[in-house]
Amino acid sequence: MMSGPLNVESKPAQTIAPGNHLIAAFSGSKGPTLIVIGGIHGNEVGGVIAMQAVTAKLSDHSEPLKGRIYFLAGNTRALARGVRFIDADLNRSWTPKNLSSAGCRTFLSTSEGTELTELSELLDGILVTAADEVYVLDLHSTSAKGAPFATVGDTLRNRRFAQKFPVSILLGIEEQLEGTLLEYLNNAGAVTLGFEGGQHQEIETFANHEALIWAGLHFTGISPQANRLAAHREQLGRSRSGRFFEVRYRHAINADDQFHMDPGYNNFDPVRSGQVLARDKSGPITANESGLLLMPLYQKLGEDGFFIGRRVAPFWLAFSAFLRRIGVQNLVPILPGVRREPNEPDTLIVNTRIARLFPLQVFHLLGFRRRRWVGDKLIVSRRRHDSTSPFWRKN
Repeated sequence: MMSGPLNVESKPAQTIAPGNHLIAAFSGSKGPTLIVIGGIHGNEVGGVIAMQAVTAKLSDHSEPLKGRIYFLAGNTRALARGVRFIDADLNRSWTPKNLSSAGCRTFLSTSEGTELTELSELLDGILVTAADEVYVLDLHSTSAKGAPFATVGDTLRNRRFAQKFPVSILLGIEEQLEGTLLEYLNNAGAVTLGFEGGQHQEIETFANHEALIWAGLHFTGISPQANRLAAHREQLGRSRSGRFFEVRYRHAINADDQFHMDPGYNNFDPVRSGQVLARDKSGPITANESGLLLMPLYQKLGEDGFFIGRRVAPFWLAFSAFLRRIGVQNLVPILPGVRREPNEPDTLIVNTRIARLFPLQVFHLLGFRRRRWVGDKLIVSRRRHDSTSPFWRKN
């Protein structure tokens, strides 16, 4: 038993007002920190409901905790209206420009700008006081049916944590998107895991979110509860469709495209190259390659029409980890046509006229998954804190 009462602050769902992001905070003895965030999109309420269910049970919990737990509501103003966002997608807003000391004045004056300011101050306060590893679970849901799955930025620390959960794991989706919350927290040093728990409003989705939180408390060592783990693993593993996947293609859209997904598609449905998947004002949209369909869009708001992924063989994951552990990523800039970005040590500039024989998949193996083109130059970046935590130095 703990030497003193459990420290808990909580607000039930119905009383969370705009700007009140803290659902609950628990602290025990010295140990890691777990941050759970739900509702970063205001129409995805499953994570918030799950956090409140866990809060009620933890408040009556007599088992000692080793570490800290923070349950946070994301876009509180959009949650109050039941919409994905009000002025801008909060999960595309965590950019260096918006987070700089000057910030983007136009954005910061919006509803999501206010949310970002409030959340970033709260998160920074949690991170700066961490004395051990920091873990983050970001709870989402989708407009299409299908198996729940995890999304992780491709670092070895993220992979190790994700592999503890009995769900499919998707690599590379965060590197396809700009300004996600998890990218911001990953670059700050946290171990991060996104979770798509199922379709919006489905009871099974809420159950999946709650099971993930309890499993996360166990796998971080904050609240072992070994007697309950089997039930949580069973809940999460009911519709497991595979293990590791990687995103191969993202179909980006905007409001003027008049995008409509063809009906009947679910997450992880197999698709063939050339198969018609959706339509917009220009006509039919076909799959650019064969693979597995991910997150087809069946809602009005959103910037991602669908993704296409494929399975990753365990050999390549093991080989990738081996290459990174021996530091091969640090040798890439000595190759002809490859140089390091002077102000960004985790970014490479590749002259494709010279390094044209250097396959893109090699960059993926070494963690360089984010890419953009500037003329004939390919800019590739990898996540910071791949194998070591900046919080360990505080011990």
